[in-house]
Amino acid sequence: ALASRSSRSPMLSATLRSARRPSVAACCRLRRAASARAFSAEPATDKLVIFDTTLRDGEQSPGATLTESEKVEIAKQLSRLGVDVCEAGFPIASEGDFAAVTQVAKTSGQLTDGRRSGQPMRIAGLARANKKDLERCYEAVRHAPLHRIHTFLASSDIHLEHKLGISRAKCVEISSSMVAFAKSMVDDIEFSPEDAGRSDPAFLVELCEAVIEAGATTINLPDTVG
Repeated sequence: ALASRSSRSPMLSATLRSARRPSVAACCRLRRAASARAFSAEPATDKLVIFDTTLRDGEQSPGATLTESEKVEIAKQLSRLGVDVCEAGFPIASEGDFAAVTQVAKTSGQLTDGRRSGQPMRIAGLARANKKDLERCYEAVRHAPLHRIHTFLASSDIHLEHKLGISRAKCVEISSSMVAFAKSMVDDIEFSPEDAGRSDPAFLVELCEAVIEAGATTINLPDTVG
């Protein structure tokens, strides 16, 4: 899974607006621009960040339950492969998951052998947008020199109304305040508006701008229900 890093909310806004109904002419212009850039002699300045969630989202696949030692071994291989960010688990979910994320942070999160950057893999943990989850996540990932908290809250109207029972305004309030709380513990914060694929684009922009302002350094837009 790839998470798009963004620190410029206007750019994010423009991207989401243009993604609604691009014209044929606009698509042609984008193709020409992409082609010109691909064959340009100028050095690339963007960095592709590889975010691997095998140990967290991957484990939700039927029959894919992993033991703590298996997670540690897979994480070591991900480090050897050059993965930038390893989402090691959901620490609040169980004692076993907390222990596994902690061990990955203490082992694979320390490795630098074979890594071009000379830096260890960043270890991330998933947490719902509440203080208890965020604190538990921090306790697990903090053992890695580079670590991240990935937090989320639903953003589609159907989830807000029928699952959470909150308004859009309350969604923005909770999301931004919990990102700010997470920021008090770590510098690297990822935020996901759950069910982004069915969320209103204008509200999605508003929400993402709010969490970026609160301290989010990575925005992930998941198509939660496929």
